[in-house]
Amino acid sequence: MLHRLWLLFAQLVTVILAVWLVVATLKPSWLGGAQINSFVEKVSLRESLNDGRLSPGSYHEAVRDSMPAVVNIFTSKAVSSTKSKRNGNSNAPDPFFNFFFGEKPPKEDPRSNLGSGVLVSPEGIILTNHHVISDADEIDIALADGRKFKAQLIGSDPDTDIAVLKIEAKQLPNPITFGQIESVHVGDVVLAIGNPFGVGQTVTSGIVSALGRDHVGINTFENFIQTDAAINPGNSGGALIDTRGSLIGINTAIYSNNGGSMGIGFAIPVNLAKQVMESILTNGTVTRGWIGVEPQNITKDLAQSLNFPTSVSGVLIAGVLEGGPADRGGIKPGDVLIKINGQDIHDVRQLLNQVAQQKPGDEITIDILRKSKKFSQVVKVGKRPKPKF
Repeated sequence: MLHRLWLLFAQLVTVILAVWLVVATLKPSWLGGAQINSFVEKVSLRESLNDGRLSPGSYHEAVRDSMPAVVNIFTSKAVSSTKSKRNGNSNAPDPFFNFFFGEKPPKEDPRSNLGSGVLVSPEGIILTNHHVISDADEIDIALADGRKFKAQLIGSDPDTDIAVLKIEAKQLPNPITFGQIESVHVGDVVLAIGNPFGVGQTVTSGIVSALGRDHVGINTFENFIQTDAAINPGNSGGALIDTRGSLIGINTAIYSNNGGSMGIGFAIPVNLAKQVMESILTNGTVTRGWIGVEPQNITKDLAQSLNFPTSVSGVLIAGVLEGGPADRGGIKPGDVLIKINGQDIHDVRQLLNQVAQQKPGDEITIDILRKSKKFSQVVKVGKRPKPKF
C-alpha cells in the first residue's frame, strides 16, 4: 500500500514539473503582459531618415515660394430690406406708423462674398477677378499669416474680368513671380492656389488642358488657359502656377453642372492679366480699340440665304454705327469682313480681339467682300466705350 502511494506522489510531481516547464518555455497568451513585452522587444522597424530631400514628383518648393503671395478676399455689400413685417406688405410702412406701433425702419442686410487674390508687388498691389469685388462696399484682405487689411479698389475691367486692389501694409510676404506664357504648353503640370468654399488656403494640381480657349461665354475678350486642376467657388482670383512657382494665370471660372469642379477650369493668362493691370495702374482704366460695327458669325444657313460663296470665311457686318470709325472708313451693312491688317478673321470673337488690341488713333486695313467683289478700306480706330450695366 505504501508503495502505491509513493508511486502516485512521484507521478504527481512529474506532472507539475512538466506543466511548469511548458509555461516557462512557451509563455502562452494567458500570461498577458509578459507575452506582449517579450513580443515588442523582438520587433525591428525600418524608418526613413529626414534628410530634407523631397519626395519624387513633389511640388513643395513651388508651393512654398508662391502660397504666401495668395490672399483671401472678403467683400460685403449692404442691401436695404424694405419689407414690412405688417401683414406681409412689401412696401416700407409709414415712419409715423413705425413710431407708434413699434416697427423698426428698413434694415441693412450685409451680404458677403468670398474669393482669392494674388500679391504681385511689394507696394501691396493685388490682382483678382472683377466679379469677386464688383459692387462691393468694403473689401478685406487676409494674408496667409493671418493679418487682415482694408483694400482700395484701384480699377477693374469687366471685359476681361480683371481687378486691381491695393493694401497699405508693412512686412508683406514676397510677391509672386510672373511667368512667361510663351513657355506654357498643353500637358504641363500646373497648380491652382486659392481659398475654396472658405476652408482656407488649398492647393490642387492638374495639367494644362488647352490654350487660347475662347467661345466660352464668360467674358467679352476670352483667351483662357483651360486646366483640369480643381477650381471651386472661392478660388476665383487665385493663382495658377507652374512647377517653378511662377504665376501663369488668374483662376476665373469653372464649367460645372452642379457648382463643383468637373475637371474643366479656366484661368486668364498672365500676359493678359499683366497688360490690363499696367493699363489700370497707369490710366485708371483700360483703353481698347473700337470701330463701331455690329458683327455676326456666318453660319451655313446664313451664307445660303445671302447667296454667299460656300467658301466664304469672315464676319458679316450686320450694322454700322452712324458717324463711327467704320462708317467714316466706308464700311457698310452687308459687307463681309475678311481680314484685318492681313490676318484672316473667322468669327466675331477674333474680330473683337483684333480690334481691341489696336490703340485709338491707329489706322488699320480691312479687307471686305461686298457683292462678290473684294477690296480694302482704311479705318481709323476709335476708343471702345465703357460697357453699361
